Amino acid sequence: MSDKTIYENLTQLGTSTELPRRPEDAVLEKVPNPQAGTGYMVRFVAPEFTSLCPITSAPDFAHLVIDYVPRDFLVESKSLKLFLGSFRNHGAFHEDCTVSIGKRLVDLLDPQWLRIGGYWYPRGGIPIDVFYQTGPAPEGVWIPEQGVAPYRGRG
Repeated sequence: MSDKTIYENLTQLGTSTELPRRPEDAVLEKVPNPQAGTGYMVRFVAPEFTSLCPITSAPDFAHLVIDYVPRDFLVESKSLKLFLGSFRNHGAFHEDCTVSIGKRLVDLLDPQWLRIGGYWYPRGGIPIDVFYQTGPAPEGVWIPEQGVAPYRGRG
């Protein structure tokens, strides 16, 4: 498969693209998986994810880890970066942000398997960790731990 065939339908890669104002406005793009039929895992880490509290509009911060085993498509990473950035001014609870991101990727990619860990930094003294997974991990694919330590504070 030539590069032109894989990338010919992308609209954001290689161009100056503004950050979408809302997650609903973000365009997530996919490319054909050149290794379709091979079991492997892809990991994206966003250690500086931000959103807003829907009640107070105070900023919330999280370390996101997205793991997926692709089928026929891969998410194009610039479009994923812009999608995640679109939450910067979006008001939603931690649970809604984390699960919505996972579901949007599942709808786009139809992966064999996907999980997302949202490791949210404390607000009001309580860290919140949110996990979403589509089912059991496929056999024969190495799935490492996400490697984010539980919040310890000053301890």
